[in-house]
Amino acid sequence: MQRTVSIIGGGGVRTPLLIHGLLRAQALLNIKGLRLFDVDSGRAELMASLGREIASSQRVAVRIGSFDSVERAVEGCDFVLSSLRIGGMAARARDERIAIDEGLAGQETTGPGGVAMALRTVPVALEHGRIVERLAPDAWFINFTNPAGLITQALLQHTELKVIGICDTPAELFHRIAHVLDEPPSEVHCDYAGLNHLGWVRRVTVRGQDVTGNLLENENALRELYHTDLFDPKLISTLQLIPSEYLFFYYSQRKAYRNQLKAGATRGEELMRLNTELFSQLRSEAPREALATYRRYLEQRNASYLKLEANAGTAFQKIEKEPDPFDSPTGYHKIAVEVMSGLVSDEPRTVVVNVRNKKSIEDLQTEDVVEVPCEISSQGVTPSNAGKLPESVKGLVLAVKAYERTAIRAVTEKSWDLAQLAMLEYPLIGQWEIAKSLREAWVRCDQPNLGYMGK
Repeated sequence: MQRTVSIIGGGGVRTPLLIHGLLRAQALLNIKGLRLFDVDSGRAELMASLGREIASSQRVAVRIGSFDSVERAVEGCDFVLSSLRIGGMAARARDERIAIDEGLAGQETTGPGGVAMALRTVPVALEHGRIVERLAPDAWFINFTNPAGLITQALLQHTELKVIGICDTPAELFHRIAHVLDEPPSEVHCDYAGLNHLGWVRRVTVRGQDVTGNLLENENALRELYHTDLFDPKLISTLQLIPSEYLFFYYSQRKAYRNQLKAGATRGEELMRLNTELFSQLRSEAPREALATYRRYLEQRNASYLKLEANAGTAFQKIEKEPDPFDSPTGYHKIAVEVMSGLVSDEPRTVVVNVRNKKSIEDLQTEDVVEVPCEISSQGVTPSNAGKLPESVKGLVLAVKAYERTAIRAVTEKSWDLAQLAMLEYPLIGQWEIAKSLREAWVRCDQPNLGYMGK
C-alpha cells in the first residue's frame, strides 16, 4: 500500500530532518507523496526543495511539494503530522521576555510561555483537526505541536481523530542512561511515566537486572544524563527518580531565571536571530549548498540546548564538532518514524507517546492525556499499566493536569477568567496578581492571536 503524508507547519526548521527520517524508513512506510503546508508559503516551498534534495541523495522516488491550503494538503492522507508555531519565533521570544519581566523563568512550553502558547495554539489545532476529520477521517494525526500533552488532550476531547502526541525527551533520556551505563540501548529498560515535559524514570534494568540503586548512587553518571549540568545529583538521589530535563524549570526555576538575566537573553530571542540568518542564507543558495547550511545550523542549535538557562550560555559560542544531526539516534524525526512504522506493522513496538490515559496512571482520569510507554501496531495504541505515581511527584502531576484541563476550557469557552484560573492552578505561576498581569500583557501584545478571547 502506498501512503501519502501531510506536514502541517511544513515551513518549520525541523521539516528537512523529518523528511530525512521518513525517507530512511521508505521500505516500510512506502510513501508516495509528502505534502507541506505552512502559513508562510515561501518557507514551505523552501523546505520542500530541501526535501527533494534529501530524496535525491537517498535515491528515493517520492513527490514532495508545498500546498496553498490545509484542505489540499491533508485530503485523503494516511498520516497528518502537525508541527505548529502560531505567531512564529517572535511570539516565543515575546512570551519568554514577558515571563522574565514578571520575575519568572521564560520558556516556551512551561510556565507563562507555555500558557500563552496553549491559548494561541489550541484554536488553530482544533480547526485543523476538524478539517482532517472531514477530508481524511481514517488518517492518523501525529501531534508534534507544543505544549504537546495539552494540545493532544484538546484534540482528543474535541474531535474524533486518531491522535498520538510525540516528544523526543523521554527517548533522549533513555539513550543517555544507556550511554552512562555503557550498555546498548536495546538492553536497557526504563520504567517511565508522567505528563509531557513532566515525566520521570522510576526504575532502570539491564537485561532484567535492576541497576537503579547503583545509578542513583553514581554522582558522575547522574551529571552526564543531560545535555548540560541541570540537576544537583543529590536532588536525583533523594527523589529516587530520574527527572526528564524539563523538570529543571520546576525544580530550579529561580536558577533558570537568574541565568536568563545574566545572559541578557532568552532562548527564543537567540533562536529568532539564528533562524533569521538561516533562512536568509537558504534563500540565496542552491539546494545542495542549502542542505549543508541547514546541517550546520542544526549542529549549532543542538550544541547550545538548555545551556542558557542552566549556565547563562549562548547559542553563538564556537562549538566543537557535533554529531551529524541526521544520524542522531534520537530526535523528533526518530520518534515520528518509530510511531508511524509501528502503526503500519503487525509486530508491536514500544514507544513513549502522549495518549488517552484509560487506566494507565491510576491517579489520573481516564480521559486525561498522559506520557507513558505504549504498544503500537496496526491494531492501534495500547498504553502500559503505570500504576500509581510516587507520592513525591503525584501532587505536582495532578496540579499540572488540573491547569491543562482548565486552559483547554478557557480556549473553548473564550474566557480570560478561566485562563487566569488555569494560571492560578499551575504551580509555575500560582499567584492571582501575577496571572492578572500576564493576562493584561498578552491582551496588549497579541491581539491577532488572542483577540478571540475578548478582554
